[in-house]
Amino acid sequence: MLTWLRSTLFTGAFFLTTTIMAIVGAPLLLVASERLAVGYARIWARTALFLLRTLAGIRVEVRGRGNIPHGAALVAAKHQSAFETFALFPILPALTLVMKSELRRIPLFGRFTEIAGMIEVDRGKGSTALRDMVHRCREEAAKGRQIVIFPEGTRRPPGAEPAYQPGIALLYKGLDLPTVPVALNSGLYWPRRSFLKYPGTIVIEFLPPIGPGLDSRSFLSRLQGVIEAASDRLLVEAARSPRAPPLPPLAEARLAEIGKG
Repeated sequence: MLTWLRSTLFTGAFFLTTTIMAIVGAPLLLVASERLAVGYARIWARTALFLLRTLAGIRVEVRGRGNIPHGAALVAAKHQSAFETFALFPILPALTLVMKSELRRIPLFGRFTEIAGMIEVDRGKGSTALRDMVHRCREEAAKGRQIVIFPEGTRRPPGAEPAYQPGIALLYKGLDLPTVPVALNSGLYWPRRSFLKYPGTIVIEFLPPIGPGLDSRSFLSRLQGVIEAASDRLLVEAARSPRAPPLPPLAEARLAEIGKG
């Protein structure tokens, strides 16, 4: 009952705050620069994290800060929840996000992402979309930005079999930049397609960068290996914590598999 109440309070406050900030920020769409737009997004993200902590009882721990780049880099993050679509903004100094083109159609928000230099991918265009993505990423990397991409393309529940897409390898080869893998456990506390938010600590872990120069197959194998191994470790850690969240069936099955290894 308490979890339901706290989830209701957070959800209401989150959407109310987002709506207010969208209305207040609407005039910025006429005059905002890229830097101002990203700064405003960072304020919104910090507000959302404050609400998450105070109303839903979910704290955030960032590990591996020494692996966070200060210049241009590719950041490949595990994607389990809506949480990481905004939570990385206060952490990375010059973030831009690879996002699906459908989000550009949202009133105000779509225009805001355009000003902020977010990278649109129209998945209906096939190989043309990938070439366009590489071109846009090169433009943003030239500005010294960290390009965040979710290599599985969509949210995957904790414990699910990995489904890494070839687009991340194409970017790795096309940008010739270090790639920072990111593991997390957000889906245990903010599950996808679920209203409930479970109290505890979401961990975001930045892993040692993978330097340029590998062939695509070796890179993809190494990226998946390090992210999945770290994500498994975070899953075990959460399951053993004093405030362990309820584990979905796929997470339970993955824990059993890890225990046999």
